[in-house]
Amino acid sequence: MNRNEITEKLTVIFHDVFSDNTIVLRDDMTASDVENWDSLTHMFMITKVEEVFGIKFKLRELNKLKNVGDLCNTIAEKLG
Repeated sequence: MNRNEITEKLTVIFHDVFSDNTIVLRDDMTASDVENWDSLTHMFMITKVEEVFGIKFKLRELNKLKNVGDLCNTIAEKLG
């Protein structure tokens, strides 16, 4: 799966989790850029990402995520 396909799937997840179809993902996007992105919605989003992509994150991987770009890269590595 290429980066564009990952971003497209992530966009759908973000629209669903945050109930906002106007979200446009950027690599530098962080929780402070998305309304209602708090610790609870973060965990819900991560769970949806694991379900949709058929992957599981380790805690240390989650702790390294600083922005959407990091999330995309981690997903790509796991699917690699």
